[in-house]
Amino acid sequence: MPMTTPRLRSRQPKQLDAGIFQAEISSFALRLAAEGKAAKTIQTYTEAVRWFAATCLPGLAGWEQVSSQDVQRWMAWLLDRYSSAYASNQYRALQQFFKWLAAEDQLPDPMAGLQPPHVSHKLIPVFTSQELTRLEQACAGRSFAQRRDTAIIAVFTATGIRLSELAGLRASDADLWQREITVRGKGGKDRIVKIGHQTARNLDRYSRARSRHAQARRPQLWLGAGNREPLTAAGIYQMITRRGRQCGLKVYPHRFRHHFSHTWLDRGGLEGDLMELNGWTSPQMLRRYGASARSARARRTYDRIMTDT
Repeated sequence: MPMTTPRLRSRQPKQLDAGIFQAEISSFALRLAAEGKAAKTIQTYTEAVRWFAATCLPGLAGWEQVSSQDVQRWMAWLLDRYSSAYASNQYRALQQFFKWLAAEDQLPDPMAGLQPPHVSHKLIPVFTSQELTRLEQACAGRSFAQRRDTAIIAVFTATGIRLSELAGLRASDADLWQREITVRGKGGKDRIVKIGHQTARNLDRYSRARSRHAQARRPQLWLGAGNREPLTAAGIYQMITRRGRQCGLKVYPHRFRHHFSHTWLDRGGLEGDLMELNGWTSPQMLRRYGASARSARARRTYDRIMTDT
C-alpha cells in the first residue's frame, strides 16, 4: 500500500483527493441523503472514504482491486496515530460504503469477515454536585449574559441534548408550563425532552431578559450579549469552556450528555426511556453508560457492605 508513514502521533492534514474513486463516493453520498441521513453524517462517512482512497489506493485502477489487506493496513495506521474510538468510526464508515458498493455494482466486499478495532473504553467524565454548583455560581447574576448562560447550562444538565440540538432551539420550542422542550435531532427527527422546575425558572428568567433584546424577534432561542445576533454552536461551546475556566473546571458541552446519561441509569432509569430522550437509534451507547452506572453502584455498595470493623 503506497501510504506514507509520518511520525508517531503526528497530525498531518488529511489527503482527501480521491481521484478516479470520487464518482462512487459521490453516488454513496447521494444514497445517504436519500435515506434521510443528516448532512454531518454524510460528510463524516464520505470524508472517511475519500481519506482512505486518497491515502491507500493510488496506483489502483478501481474499487474491485481493493483488498482486505488494504483495509487492515489502513486500520493499523490509524490505530498507531489516533484513538481506538476514532479508528473504529473510520472503520464503520468504510464498512457502510463497501456494503453499498457491493450491492450497487456487484463487487466483492473487501471488509467481509473483518472485525472493527477494539475500542478501549475510558471512564465516563461526569460532574460532581459540587462542580455543578461551582459552574452555576460562575454564571450567577442579573445581566443578560449571566441569565442566558445560567439557562443554557441548566438545559444541558437537565436534558443532556447535543450541542447542535441546543444551538438549534427556537424560542417557541420551550413549553415552560409543561416543562418540555421540542428538540430537532439527527436526521431532522423531532423529539420532546423534559426539564425540571428549576430549569424552567431559569429559562423563564432568561426569556424575560430576551424579550428586551434588540434581536428578540429572531426565532432562535439563544441570543448574543450586547444585542448581538444569535449564538452559534461554536459560540455556545466557547461560552461553556470559558465558564468552566472561571471556576477551575474542564467543561465542554458533551460532558453534560455524559453526566445526564450516567445519572439516569445510575438512578435506575429505564434504558429504553434513555434511548428515547437522547435520540439514540442504536443500543451501542447504552452499553457504555450502563457499565459506568454499574461501576458507580458497585462503589457505593462497597461502602455499605465493607465497613471497617
